[in-house]
Amino acid sequence: MIRKAQEADADIIEGILRDDEAALGRLYKLHFPTVLFFVQSNSGTEDDAKDIFQEAVIVFYEKLKAGQLELNCQIKTYLYSICRRLWLKRLSRSSRFSSGLVEDTEAELTPVEEETDQAEENELKFSAMGSALEKLGEPCKTLLEDFYIRSMGMPEITEKFGYTNADSAKNQKYKCLMRLKKLFFSDYNGLS
Repeated sequence: MIRKAQEADADIIEGILRDDEAALGRLYKLHFPTVLFFVQSNSGTEDDAKDIFQEAVIVFYEKLKAGQLELNCQIKTYLYSICRRLWLKRLSRSSRFSSGLVEDTEAELTPVEEETDQAEENELKFSAMGSALEKLGEPCKTLLEDFYIRSMGMPEITEKFGYTNADSAKNQKYKCLMRLKKLFFSDYNGLS
């Protein structure tokens, strides 16, 4: 998964350096949804997200073309960090937040390097968790997905999987969770 993202990033960078407009289109298609979600989750509109994303792409583009871009993370992480900073600055300057939620945001901003390190760490964790879940096998995978993702209760799981009672289902869920945890740490320690 990370390798595909690195290949996609390399293609986008090559395209931009060749002045290929399709590369910018792919950049927008791949990474705008994350920024849109962030901005809308933080009192913004789609137009706000477009403005912020456009500013971040301009920064990225100009630094790349000038040969001043030292990219130590994925493009997605870099753009998200810029967009997050720009949006929080805009929120702190606007009067939308009179409740004090975003007061002194600029002083509290994490340096981009720390933010990108954290985002890369999270990507590693998500990758390891996805891999561990795939290795877990059935019925554990479905049981955990039903409980944690689909929010099914123990009575439903008991019936679906044919356990004798809810306690048996809870016991099986616990065993599956422990197996998943073991697989996760095995994969995660192998990636980092």
